[in-house]
Parts: sequence; C-alpha cells; structure tokens
Amino acid sequence: MKWFGFILIPCLFSACAHTATTTGKGPAPAEFKLSSLAKTEVDQIADLHLQASLEHLRVLTEKLYRRNPHEWKKTGQPSLQAAVARIFDGEFKQSFAELDHKRGIEALYLAFQEDFQGDRVLALSWGLTTMTLAAYNDTTDFYAWDDLDPQKLYNAARNYEIAIWKLSSNRDSQGQVYLLSNEINGEERNLSFEREFGKLLAEHDMMAKIVANRTNRTIVRMVQNVAAAFFIPLSAIPK
Repeated sequence: MKWFGFILIPCLFSACAHTATTTGKGPAPAEFKLSSLAKTEVDQIADLHLQASLEHLRVLTEKLYRRNPHEWKKTGQPSLQAAVARIFDGEFKQSFAELDHKRGIEALYLAFQEDFQGDRVLALSWGLTTMTLAAYNDTTDFYAWDDLDPQKLYNAARNYEIAIWKLSSNRDSQGQVYLLSNEINGEERNLSFEREFGKLLAEHDMMAKIVANRTNRTIVRMVQNVAAAFFIPLSAIPK
C-alpha cells in the first residue's frame, strides 16, 4: 500500500495541474503550482496587497512626472515612460547613484531638501517603493513560513500620510513646493494624487490588521501632528 500512495500522489498533482488549465470555458485559470501548497490565505492576500501597492506607486510616479517633466529630464532619460520603467521594471535591489544609493526613508528626505539637485520624483518614488518593500520584508512572494510585522505595515501607512502633507506643504526658500501634485484652481480640482495615496494607505492599514489578527500581535497606534512629523522608521514603536 505504501508504494501505491507514492504513485497516487504525483498522479493527483498531475491531474490537478491538468484540470486547472483545461476545464471550463473562457480564460484558463492560473496553472497549478506545487509552491502554492505552502501558501496560506494570508500569504495569498499579502501577495495581492503588495502587487496592488506597487501598481499604485507606479501610477503615482507617472502622475508626478507628468506634472513635473523637468525632473525626469535631469537624469537624461529619453522619455517619461523610460523614467518610470527604470524604477519599476528593473530589480528592486538596484540602487541609484544620483540618490547616493539611498533607499527608503533616507531617499524620501532627498525629495524635500532644498540643496538636492537630482530628480525629486525619483527620490520620492524610490523612497516610497523601497519603504513599501521593506514593510513586506523585501520579498514579493509570501509563504507560510514568512513572518510579516503588522507594526511595519502600520508605520508605512503613516509615512504615506506624512508624504502627502510634505508634497502640499513643504516649500523652498522662494515659497515654492518641491513637486507639483494636487491642484485646486478656482472651480478646478485635481485630487488624483491624494486618491492614489489614499489607496496605498488603505492597502497597508488593512494588511496590518489582517497580520495582527493572524499573529495575535498588538499594533501600537500613533497620534501625532503630521505637519511637524518626521518619517517613521518601520521598526519604531510610536510613542
């Protein structure tokens, strides 16, 4: 009977894989993979939330470049699309010399430093993107043995709030914002940037709650004046 079991199990996997790609009408479901057996429902949700967040960040980056085309031209990029692609279509383990190889929060601060002469959209987008990845332990494919920290996800959401405020409020010595984003001009209102940030906030706050419930951990919530706030290290416990 033991030998029968060894024969049966591969056959079942083969049948599952065959069924997943050939049955039913319309587009075929995703092909069955043995690695999916190591994924819990929370892991699958984490996959989806991270991919959605990266897509929101890409949209946000494109919008910022459209409103601030002089920024992508600083680095000699041939087009706006090329400037976006160099952030999202490469390896996220890469680094940018024009940002002094900084990532996460350190890169974010460059976008709001008056003496910074580089691409401010790159600094903001790369900072937010690598911060987001760090909140997910720098992985894009989750399994049962992965241990996400709800506090990191919560802190990342708060940093999005701070970034929203800095975009509209931080100004240089000439009184100009560092990057154009939302626009309210008479009866015209362009709040598309705020909406993208809102989606990112929702993704991270929801994922933080899901992970906290799964692991029975407590999220230390923070009450602060966003206008006076610094970006929060992901591992920090708010006071």
